Order: sequence, then C-alpha cells, then structure tokens
Amino acid sequence: MKRATGTDRAFGLAVVVLLILAAIAALLPLFYVLSISFSTEKEYLTRGFYLIPKKFTLDGYLYLMAHPGFRSAFRNAVVISVVGTVINMAFTTLMAYGLSKPWLKGRGTINFLVVFTMLFSGGMIPTYLVVNALGLIDTFWSLWLSSAITAFNLVVMRGFFRTIPIELEESARMDGSGEWRLLTTIILPLSLPAVATFTLFYLVYNWNTYFSAILYLNDNRLMPLQVFLRQMLIEDDPSISNASSVEYHYTPAAKMAAIIITAMPLLIVYPFLQKHFNKGVLLGSVKG
Repeated sequence: MKRATGTDRAFGLAVVVLLILAAIAALLPLFYVLSISFSTEKEYLTRGFYLIPKKFTLDGYLYLMAHPGFRSAFRNAVVISVVGTVINMAFTTLMAYGLSKPWLKGRGTINFLVVFTMLFSGGMIPTYLVVNALGLIDTFWSLWLSSAITAFNLVVMRGFFRTIPIELEESARMDGSGEWRLLTTIILPLSLPAVATFTLFYLVYNWNTYFSAILYLNDNRLMPLQVFLRQMLIEDDPSISNASSVEYHYTPAAKMAAIIITAMPLLIVYPFLQKHFNKGVLLGSVKG
C-alpha cells in the first residue's frame, strides 16, 4: 500500500476544511431560522443576528397550531404528497416495467415519445386548457394527473428493471407466475433501491407543490403549505400587500416556525430512504 505523502495529506486537509466550511454555510441559515422560531418578537427586533435566543418561547409554534389556515394547508400538503406519490409510483413503475420488455410491440416509438417530452412540452397554457376541459380545476386531481409521470424517473427506472436477470423471470413463469405476480413478488422487491429513490423524488416534488397549485387551484381551502407560506410573507409586507386588507399579523417567530414545520417532514423521511439513494440512481442510469 502506497504511503501518503505530504502533498496528499495537505490536499486531504484542504478538502476536509472546504467540506466543513460548506457544511457551516448550509446549516447556518437553518440554525438561524430555528433560533428565531423560538424567540420573542422584541428580541428579534433588538438583538440583530444571533443563534441562541436569550429566552426560549413556543409562541410561534402555538400560534400556528391554532391558526385554521395553517392547519388546513398542512393537511392539504399531506394529502397531496401521500396520494400524489402513490399515483406517481404506480404509473411510473407500471410503464417502466412494460417498456423494459424487448417483446413489447411499439416499444421504440413509445420510448421516443417519452424522451421527446424531456426536451419539448405542450406548454403551460395548453396544459391548463386540457386540465380545465377535463373539469379538474379546483380539485387535487389537477395536481396529481398533470404530473403523474416524470420522464426522467421513468427512463432511469426502466433501466433499473433491465438489470434484473432474465433467468429469474423465466423461472417464475415456469412456476406459473403471471405478469402481475412477477412484478409484485420478484421485480419490485429486487428494485427496492430504485423504488425508494423515486419515492423520495416524487415525495419532495409533491410536498413542495407551489406553481401548479397557484395555477389550478382557486379555492383557498385547497391551498397547500407552500402557498400558505407565500401568503404569510405577502400579507405582512407593506410593499407588496395593501395594509388595510391584512387579516393576520404574523410575528417573525411564527414565520420561521412555519418554515421549520414545512421542512421537518422531509428531514425525517430522508434518512430512512437515503441508504438506497445512490445505488438506485447510479445503477439505473449507468446500465439503462
């Protein structure tokens, strides 16, 4: 084994220092937001920048828990994320499985159309007209069906399915397994890294739904959490909103608490899926 030279050690130390600085730069804003969420409005206005509040308070979180608009937005975000991710994974998995089979007639044409949508789309206005013609405006279905499949995720998952040995499928068919049983009992269990990876991708996308919600939802009772956060900032900013029309006054602690609560679900879910993340993306993309 080659012994590390002074240059190698210096390079390694420089890399470690850069990574530490990058970690601090990434975590510092989060710690700042967290500290303000536990602070009083007076302390925020008088102290300036700080990371540890002098007096911890839960007033910002308690205010949000009692706010009907926040509770409704949080509930909507959960419904949109959970149901939307299930729909995304069902559509993506079934289509990727079919396109991974060489005997599928018209497979080349379908693959071309899938890749074509990665480069060109119908556009925002035509998509809106289609959603409106289907009567999906002001329903969650407008969010779920308009983004049911992401072409990139479909292509990578198709590549992952191709890496599974054909001998396993042949053995299962000799035992009398049909396509559905083959998919659910053999293909999907062996594809757990890809399934976990794209579940995380779709979950993050659905949880952060913002533009589509503004485009397709007019009823405030259906608005997700990201839209509520935007409204919190606009209603309290006199340069953007009309001060006479402000219904609520959101303290800095309440605003930061809303950001923390919004980020927390993904921070909790990510560690459970992270171990499959690299394997799922790399294997599907390299061998696809």
